[in-house]
Amino acid sequence: MTLPERLTKLRKLAGLSQEEVADRLEVTRQTVSKWETGQSSPDLDKVLPLCSLYNVTPDELLHEGGTEEAEKEMAKSNYERSEEQTDRIVAKKKLIGILGGVMLYFVAIAFIMTAIEVLQINEVIASAIFILLFAAATLIIIYSAIVYKKKALKKKVLTQEEKLYKQVDSILSFSILAIYLLVSFMTMAWHITWILWIVYAILSQVARLIITLKTGKDIEDEK
Repeated sequence: MTLPERLTKLRKLAGLSQEEVADRLEVTRQTVSKWETGQSSPDLDKVLPLCSLYNVTPDELLHEGGTEEAEKEMAKSNYERSEEQTDRIVAKKKLIGILGGVMLYFVAIAFIMTAIEVLQINEVIASAIFILLFAAATLIIIYSAIVYKKKALKKKVLTQEEKLYKQVDSILSFSILAIYLLVSFMTMAWHITWILWIVYAILSQVARLIITLKTGKDIEDEK
């Protein structure tokens, strides 16, 4: 592989355009293009910056034989960068979801404070709307906290038993959540209905035990 071919390959592995390389090395795009087409070679004062940019040694850059290791390192670097970007996106979505739920709480409170006396809305209708807004806000916050988890991005090969338990646990959690919200809003006994989450924890462990006994294989907790 010639030097121009190595320069082109390393640039593409780094996910950079000729313009980006030129900006970082403080040269023109035409200069980078000439390096990669063989019309000219990098000056000595640009060799080390190129090595630093592409994460290779001078020998790997200038001589054939070291590009395989460079490709592996570059692929690893690109993967880690992609993971970091994904984590940032997920964290942003989670934050937006939670803030959206909190804002909806304030909207629900402002609505119930003005609906009956100011807007002259029937008490039953106003209360129903308030409950719906409050429930929607709660669901948005819980959904954001559960779905947009960093650890959910980590790929893990699940066994059949783990997949089954995950499905059962999801059904249990959403069922208990629906019952909790319904009963709580109907009775306003929030100081009592939280016990439903203890029931959920017990049922979840019972489901885990049943699956383990039936299959003979233990189910690992997600880390």
